[in-house]
Amino acid sequence: MLKKIIIMKTVMVLTVLTLSAVSIHACSSAVYHRGDPQMKRVEDSPNYKEGKFRNYNKWEQPSFGEFLSTGWEFLFGGDKRTPESILPRKSVNLKHFTNSASDQLNVTWLGHSSLMINIDGYKILTDPVFEKSVSFFGPSRYNGDVPVDTTQLPMVDIVIISHNHYDHLNKTSIEILAKHTGLFIVPLAVGTELEDAGVPRKKIVELDWWEEYNADQDLLIVATPAQHFSGRGLTDRDETLWASWVIKATHHKIYFSGDTGYFDGFKKIGERYGPFDMTFIETGAYNEKWHHIHMFPEETVQAHLDLGGSVLHPIHWATFNLSLHTWYDPMDRLTKTAEEMNVTTATPIVGETTIFGEYIPTEKWWQTVLAEKKEQKLSQRHDDATN
Repeated sequence: MLKKIIIMKTVMVLTVLTLSAVSIHACSSAVYHRGDPQMKRVEDSPNYKEGKFRNYNKWEQPSFGEFLSTGWEFLFGGDKRTPESILPRKSVNLKHFTNSASDQLNVTWLGHSSLMINIDGYKILTDPVFEKSVSFFGPSRYNGDVPVDTTQLPMVDIVIISHNHYDHLNKTSIEILAKHTGLFIVPLAVGTELEDAGVPRKKIVELDWWEEYNADQDLLIVATPAQHFSGRGLTDRDETLWASWVIKATHHKIYFSGDTGYFDGFKKIGERYGPFDMTFIETGAYNEKWHHIHMFPEETVQAHLDLGGSVLHPIHWATFNLSLHTWYDPMDRLTKTAEEMNVTTATPIVGETTIFGEYIPTEKWWQTVLAEKKEQKLSQRHDDATN
């Protein structure tokens, strides 16, 4: 009996630590002190009430019992949540990122929500995560190391962070980028965490939803709403804002979702800033229990249509084990729906570059991986039977 109690308590502790570490259910300390001009901006935000940022659509927080139940499932449930074989990947060709041409849009996927974007000659990174593990208790990349030598990265114009969860704001990566990035653009109250990572305050721009920032006369960055939450531990739940982003240059315009559930905000963003040449929208880590903050793949396609997107580039999948679905389920469901709705979908492998108007990778490579693994198993069974 005592042994059973010890096991249950251990599971409870691991549940809390694991879920907070991978940012599925972090909990509620002031990021800025009173009197700090940045804190004044936070307090003046229409999205900030009673010490917390809020979604437009209220989300009922899970009870402690539901929290533990979800934790148990996360620790011990699910099937094929990570691949049984090594996933294909490419070493990043930096010539795309460094191209200075003023009429181009090329995007290299580094896995999860990390993108190297060259939009009309501007070099932008989104949610850069270069480390293999995002936190002490969190999961590691299952698609190998990040496919670029970070010591070879050129000067970056802008780094955009969607929110402060560990799989989107990685402090080691920020430390690497701090000295050779011109500007960091983040949601309200996230700036202090960048300062902790060595980024000078003069390089940080914090934006509230619907705020616009002209990074250059030909480059507009807009923080737009998302339906999610924030927190990096057990005491800072929703004390920093989360956001999606509109990036508009001279010839091209794109949308980056960060993490979000499906909501009517996509239509509003599309009406205000669309249409978009490309949309980069999350399609992984979903579950019925937290559907409000991570949408299903079918909703990813609908969000793309709401935004008025031309090419849909799914993100937030095939990198970290953050839910109970199989690692390939997001893309099976998304591509099926996209084909039914006549949506062009880019499906690059990690490290591959999509060139808008020239090269859109469309191979269902995850199905090839699964087929090859199945063939290997059948071959092994045949060998075992004949020996």
